[in-house]
Amino acid sequence: MIAWTIYITFAGALIVLIFPRSFARWIALTAAVAGLLVGLAMFFRRDVDLGHFTTIVRVPWIPALGMNYHLAVDGISLTLVLVTGLAATSAILFSWDVSDRAKEFFFWLLLVVGGSYGVFLSADLFLLFLFYELVIVPKYFLIAIFGSTNKEYGAMKLTLYSFFGGALVFLGVIVAYVAGGSFDLNQLSQFQFPSSLQAWAFPVLFLGFAVLAGIWPLHTWAPTGHVAAPTAGSMLLAGIVMKLGAYAALRVAMNLFPDGFHMWRNLVAVLAVIGIVYAAAVALRQRDLKFVIGYSSVSHMGFVLLGLATANALGVSGAVLQMFSHGVIGALLFAVAGTMIYRRTHTRDLDALSAIDLRHALPFAAFTFVVASAASMGIPGFSGFAAEITILIGTWKAYPAAVWIVGAGMVLVAAFTLRALKRSFFDADSTNSNPSQPPMEPITIPEKLGAGLLMFATLAVGLYPKILLDRIQPAVEAMRFLR
Repeated sequence: MIAWTIYITFAGALIVLIFPRSFARWIALTAAVAGLLVGLAMFFRRDVDLGHFTTIVRVPWIPALGMNYHLAVDGISLTLVLVTGLAATSAILFSWDVSDRAKEFFFWLLLVVGGSYGVFLSADLFLLFLFYELVIVPKYFLIAIFGSTNKEYGAMKLTLYSFFGGALVFLGVIVAYVAGGSFDLNQLSQFQFPSSLQAWAFPVLFLGFAVLAGIWPLHTWAPTGHVAAPTAGSMLLAGIVMKLGAYAALRVAMNLFPDGFHMWRNLVAVLAVIGIVYAAAVALRQRDLKFVIGYSSVSHMGFVLLGLATANALGVSGAVLQMFSHGVIGALLFAVAGTMIYRRTHTRDLDALSAIDLRHALPFAAFTFVVASAASMGIPGFSGFAAEITILIGTWKAYPAAVWIVGAGMVLVAAFTLRALKRSFFDADSTNSNPSQPPMEPITIPEKLGAGLLMFATLAVGLYPKILLDRIQPAVEAMRFLR
């Protein structure tokens, strides 16, 4: 059943091109909502084997090379399919007023979503790589055509970094196939690769995927790409695309090469901690609101990589929970900055925003940004807290000293978040405010629906994280690399 998330989304992309432009947004929304509903239906089924990557579709594809159209699902992939549906649906709602080349816009957007579903469900290594690379092309066109703020530079930088990572991934895929004799991820995960091979194959494959996860120091494409992208593009980059790299690093690199992972995991932890603190410090110095959120995404993805490096069930489960949490929170932050604020003020400069009384002009936007900021800072009651505390407890077991450094990073996260919140919505009473500002267009119903969907998700998981952890932990505990 969950395989239909892929088919419905790609079918929606093709139908968008066939029907008149006036139907494009409705077709895209229908496809996104259908994918979300299929993911929800599968999420709440009780007969799913959450602890094993269970085959749902297996059809011969290129028999001479042993390639199959092979899809599978477990608790990890199920969780990420769900956040993909949430981010896609809200991104389309926040793009409801797109009129310029709307058919192309929604076509590229749905290709990103469909390719992401494919990555999360692929059980054939080459098929996963194909879907992974498929996402790169529509990302480029979304930014280069529909973006702003050095959009050509941002699109090209993102694409070049992605292709660099993809080249490393391709090398790792070939090595795994030649040494293991199969593309089947379940078979490869049981194969014992020589430790000498794992020692160099793991860093090649892991780094290739981690580029897309925003690992320091190969993270600079992320803030630039986020700022250049249209709102929906930023939402998908933060909500889905960065998770592709982290998920594939976990599913492929760490699980196929466990010995290599343990040789290199200390370095992964160091890079993750640097990324958390460095990106938070840089965010504190930014004046463009989207740059602040872009560096925030890099910092929060550092928590994901740190959780993976712990090599214990609690830390890795927290990392997957953080993938879901940041997917929702990051998308919500970019929605407020890119559509609710920028579309009405035509600026993201914090100095300029501090002179506009947005808190009274756009009360729903102010409320949404407060909720998103609280979730991003890890305030209890939101998914960010549940994910980060789980990662930190897992980190304490593996790297106690790192917890103290990350704690300093969390202070910086709170500092830049509160600074952005204050400058955007709560500085208007100062002497710099403009009392004669014209009235602004109110927040639309689609925007409220998109924001409400994401706020509900972060609150629901924050108040009851067991609903996700009960699905994530069995799949994590089945991984080979755990100690």
